Amino acid sequence: MNDQEYSLQEAILYSHKMAQLTKGIWKAIEKDWQDWVKPFNLNLNEHHILWIAYYLRGATISEISKFGVMHVSTAFNFSKKLEQRGLLTFSKKEEDKRNTYVKLTNEGISLFEETIDDHDPERNSVMNASLPLKNLYGKFPEFQELESIVRQLYGDEYIEILDRSLKSLSEETKP
Repeated sequence: MNDQEYSLQEAILYSHKMAQLTKGIWKAIEKDWQDWVKPFNLNLNEHHILWIAYYLRGATISEISKFGVMHVSTAFNFSKKLEQRGLLTFSKKEEDKRNTYVKLTNEGISLFEETIDDHDPERNSVMNASLPLKNLYGKFPEFQELESIVRQLYGDEYIEILDRSLKSLSEETKP
């Protein structure tokens, strides 16, 4: 970046604004998510692992780590807790002994589906805060610029996993 096309002040202002906006949104999402899954005796990381394994129809610990934006040890340790509760199983494949795979048990599938059925958009502050944009433009924000930034940060694979999970979710919820 020798040929900077921005000033130091622009860089600082952009970084500060991005940090403050994303932190503000994340805190709201985090609170909403924790409030949503607490009645199921789950925390945010556990629910996120169930979510990823459910919509990817099984996943490796590495995929959970990458897509869940958590350290591999965090993905593994919370997955272990879910295994102890009988919600998922660990396995290795004959042709791939390096990766650890997780798959939801029937109990894990049932619990996850119960959480989805219990989701109430009215209790979701970010969803409610987005409604004026949906009302104005007829759709929710699409985040193309944000997706581009995330692609630069985490790579194409992250976006591909996101797209796979969204496709699975959308196919499942078609009328």
